[in-house]
Order: sequence, then structure tokens, then C-alpha cells
Amino acid sequence: MKKTYIIAEAGVNHNGNKKLALELIDIASESGADAIKFQTFKAENLSTPYAKQASYQSLNSGVKESQYQMLKKLELESDFYFDLESKCKEKNIDFLSTAFDYDSLNFLVSNFNLKYLKVPSGEITNGPFLLSHALTGKNIILSTGMSNLKEIEKALSILAFGYLKKNKPKKILKEDFTNAFNSVEGKNILKKKVTILHCTSDYPAKINEINLGAMETIRDKFNTDIGYSDHSEGFIVSLSAAILGASVIEKHFTKNKKLKGPDHKASLNPKELKHMITLIREFETLKGSKIKKPSKSEMKNLNIVRKSIVAKEIIKKGEKFTEKNLAFKRPGGGMSPMNLWKILGTKSKKDYKKEDII
Repeated sequence: MKKTYIIAEAGVNHNGNKKLALELIDIASESGADAIKFQTFKAENLSTPYAKQASYQSLNSGVKESQYQMLKKLELESDFYFDLESKCKEKNIDFLSTAFDYDSLNFLVSNFNLKYLKVPSGEITNGPFLLSHALTGKNIILSTGMSNLKEIEKALSILAFGYLKKNKPKKILKEDFTNAFNSVEGKNILKKKVTILHCTSDYPAKINEINLGAMETIRDKFNTDIGYSDHSEGFIVSLSAAILGASVIEKHFTKNKKLKGPDHKASLNPKELKHMITLIREFETLKGSKIKKPSKSEMKNLNIVRKSIVAKEIIKKGEKFTEKNLAFKRPGGGMSPMNLWKILGTKSKKDYKKEDII
């Protein structure tokens, strides 16, 4: 089966501390994650000074302040991202980061060969920002927290248009997006380039609001790869999503859940992250392929536990085979009992002693 791409989401769990950010790369690498993802933003481009925190942000941070004040503390200097990428290369783990504003998107695309661009749930209705992502030509992971199918389709329409145009047209009509989405070329490019993540945008997300069945709905409707961005406590949801076919799993992690910050509480500690990834990899192994055939281990047991047609009594050459003079006993390897009806009434071509395999 296709290997699940596991993103260890560092996000802002470095708390603006460079040393901690580098330590998170060590943790993600040692856990066996495929990638570690940070978040890139300039607070002044992301939030107005008076935008309020989400309730979970103030609750988990233990501080009541504006979003701008909170985000300013969590910014990392642009130059430091080169150190992060270098550390990721050293640890053989993919470096990813989510851009939350145009400057950050341009910075990431211009300076790093990112395997994916991640569009966060809060930007799924930001059409111009979606278009900027698609115009880069990069593979995109689209998170869909707080959204419905209609909003997802509108976002995909813009992405399809951007991929197909490659350069931003001077004039765009609303129907241009719909036409791109409905075109064969648009469908093909979305299937090739986009992975849609189901998500419940609360920290921590409640189990009764996870709704993993929506992944199948998304996959069937849009014919793209699907995944799950997990904000629940623990990792049972991520593991379940992988079992249900998620090609990408994104899970927040932290060095210490007791640290103050908006996302630490809904994150895994290092031991939990490693355990989750181990279980997902074990599931991939046990799922195997779609081909039903005896395994190598089974083959050595096959003739031991299956049966052959045997002589129930002495059978002379020329004597007819009947249900009275035949039985079915181990080992296998002789004539299968499935051939009983084929030989009933026919004459034996040799003498058989009692218990001889036919």
C-alpha cells in the first residue's frame, strides 16, 4: 500500500524560541515522521491589532491578549528558517512551513524547495491567497476545517484555475474558476497536485465532532488524495484516519505539554508521537496488498492441515470408487476432496491399501 505521509506539526510550539525549534526537529526525526512543519507569518500581515484570540488560545496560553500580541511572540526571524531547513537536511526529514500571508508565501517559495505548500483551514475562503498558492505550481495540501463541500469546491476551482493559467491574468471572471474546475484538465491537475485534509478546527477537538466519515465523502466527490489534520487529544483519531485511507496525517507535537501556548495542550509529547507513527507503520505492513493468496508462512502449513482423498478400505484394481470406500484425511498433497464427484463411479487403476492416499 502507499505509505502514509506523516507530518509532525511543530506549528508555533517553539514559542518563538530558536533553541526549542531546533530541538523539535530532533524529536520529529527520531519519531520517524516524514516531515516537520512550522508556520511562517508576520503578525502585522496576519492580524489587526484588535482581533480577539479564539477561546482555546486564551485558555491554553493562560494569557488574555489580542491575536496580534500573541502572534508577535511566536514569530521566527526569516533568516532562522535557513537554519531550520539545514537542520532538517541533517536529520533527513522534510522541511515544511505554512505561509499565512503573501510575504511569507513568497519568502518560502523563493528560498526553499518545499515538497508541499500547506493552505491552512482559515484561508480556504481567501480566494486571492489560494490563487497565489496555485500559481507557484507547487503541490498543495488543503486543510478544510470549518468548511463545507461547497466551500471546498470553490477553493478547488480557484486552485485548478491557477494551476492551468500558471501566470495571473489581468482580468478574471467568476465563471473562469468554475470552467477550470469542470474541465478534464482541471480535474486531472487537482488529482495530481492537491491533497485535501479533513479537519476539525478546535484545540483540542472533541471526539464527537471529528466525523472521520467526511474523508470518504471528500474523496468520492473530488477524486483527490485525502488526509486528516488532527487536533484531538491523543492519537487514536490519527491512527483511525490512516486505517480509513488517509494518505497524509498531520499531528501537532510538543516537547512538553505543560508549556504555555495556544497549541501545546492538543499536541503529542515525544513518546506519544513516536508511538503513533510506529502504530501507523505497523498498520501499513499488516494491510499488505489487495491480492488474496497464501502467505509464505501459510504455504508450509497447507498440506499439513488440508486433507486428501484416501482409501477407507482395501480397493482392488478395477474396483469402482464409491462414497463407502473413500474417506478424507490429512495430509493434503494427494487428490483433493473437491475432486470426489469427478472420480465417483470410475474404476481404480491400481490396488490401494487402507489409508493409502488416492
